[in-house]
Amino acid sequence: MEGKNCCCTSFYDKAKPYIAMISLQFGYAGMNIITKVSLNRGMSHYVLVVYRHAFATAVIAPFALILERKVRPKITFTIFMHLFVLALLGPVIDQNLYYAGLKFTSPTFSCAMSNMLPAMTFVMAVICRMEKVDMKKVRCQAKVVGTLVTVGGAMLMTVYKGHEINMVWSHYTHSNVPAPNQEDADKDWVRGSILLIIATFAWASFFILQAITLRKYTAQLSLTAIVCFLGTLQSIAVTFVMEHKPNSWTIGWDMNLLAAAYAGIISSGIAYYVQGVVMQQRGPVFVTAFSPLMMVIVAIMGSFILAEKIYVGGVLGAVLIVIGLYSVLWGKYKEYKEKEAEEFLEPIKDCTQNETPIIHDIEANHDGIQTSQSKKINVPAAANTVDTTKI
Repeated sequence: MEGKNCCCTSFYDKAKPYIAMISLQFGYAGMNIITKVSLNRGMSHYVLVVYRHAFATAVIAPFALILERKVRPKITFTIFMHLFVLALLGPVIDQNLYYAGLKFTSPTFSCAMSNMLPAMTFVMAVICRMEKVDMKKVRCQAKVVGTLVTVGGAMLMTVYKGHEINMVWSHYTHSNVPAPNQEDADKDWVRGSILLIIATFAWASFFILQAITLRKYTAQLSLTAIVCFLGTLQSIAVTFVMEHKPNSWTIGWDMNLLAAAYAGIISSGIAYYVQGVVMQQRGPVFVTAFSPLMMVIVAIMGSFILAEKIYVGGVLGAVLIVIGLYSVLWGKYKEYKEKEAEEFLEPIKDCTQNETPIIHDIEANHDGIQTSQSKKINVPAAANTVDTTKI
């Protein structure tokens, strides 16, 4: 029974990072659908970002103050600048541009473009020397090839749409939706694609800087609360500059409030914390490698709820992105297993190296005991010989 319990416990410990990241993808998928509905109803994405991080700060801050009051490191000027830039990259640049791109395109397309995140994160991790590339090893080749395939799939989705794919339920969900002007739709599609690529780059930079910051500031809850609070302040400043209508700040008991609360609590507060915990164990590339699951969930929900149209170019690009993405994930998994094996062998090597000095010490002590005993025996004998001569 004890052996079975140990096996179950070890399996659960190994599966926890996977369970956490898969659960987050369901949370992100719901955020995309709810946010798209809110934006279609006229809510400003600048105001949505402000309310989102205000909710996140209100939820996370009490837990950070109570649970990490004894382990919270001091904030130096360098750490504060890291937190300030994190708030600028994530809450301000990434989310404002992502919401704008989501408004011009569709939830499925936005999720598919977000699948460039692991490839961008891998490239930036190599530049920052957080990842090592040895092209002689198969796992490194898989990561590099997967990165190139992922970028190619994203570019295919951007420049090529192709024919519309009619699903079984498309006749019922799309029949009541008015068709937009094709020329304007294509312009918005390209514009949205560019915004989504820039947002993904900012999000990848956020992950790299978060991994660097967590080495010095190890309190994950406090880091999340501070980043959300600084992001709220920065978003307020951006909104005052970009939005000049006072009624844009109005929010009631409707879909806008649900979108802000859901995105703030699930996609900002809980997500930042969980990503930080998993990142400390597996690294930033592992954290970003589960986004294809979100794309599949959003594609199904978007086609049902939002009557979203699916095109051939989008499907082909998404397939390429998924293939490249899991090539990167496979290489990362092999790297993790090698590192785990090296950590297991290090104590054994230390034990074998320490055996020889111990044996030498035992032999030296044994020789010392023998010499001391011989001296003790010989000295009286010499004394006896001297005494007899004197007599």
